[in-house]
Amino acid sequence: MPAITPSLWFDQNLEEAAEFYVSVFPNSHIESFSRTTEAGPGEPGSVLYGSFVLDGTRFIGLNGGPMFSFDEAVSFTVHCKDQDEVDYYWDRLIEGGGEESECGWLKDRFGLSWQIVPDRLWELVGDPDPARAAAATAAMHGMSKIIVADLEKAAAQV
Repeated sequence: MPAITPSLWFDQNLEEAAEFYVSVFPNSHIESFSRTTEAGPGEPGSVLYGSFVLDGTRFIGLNGGPMFSFDEAVSFTVHCKDQDEVDYYWDRLIEGGGEESECGWLKDRFGLSWQIVPDRLWELVGDPDPARAAAATAAMHGMSKIIVADLEKAAAQV
């Protein structure tokens, strides 16, 4: 089976982004960067493209310039075992100029969208009791970062 590798188009900050991402995720590393030469394009020595691995998933990046930008049509989901993991990834990915969205979504400072999702969320919104599932879902819609205790409280009040 062929491998599928996400490819990300950056605006001349691929190296900074890759270094940031590998500092956030465990078992991560930069594989390589290809730099421009005196022949160009761009400033000699600047990163043109490269690859990095985030907790086992390989990414390819390209410094393509300002022709395109990330939007929420593509995001990466981080599955978290508990609130501590949610807090860690949320805080790390939003640092340095990221912005909160809603329902566990955020954009990092490079404009890439992430969904920081605790496993407990899926249990609560999939509760066999439709009223409990609806209460948890409604609570989630009122949050930016997902707070497991608040979801559980909403579901328990039904």
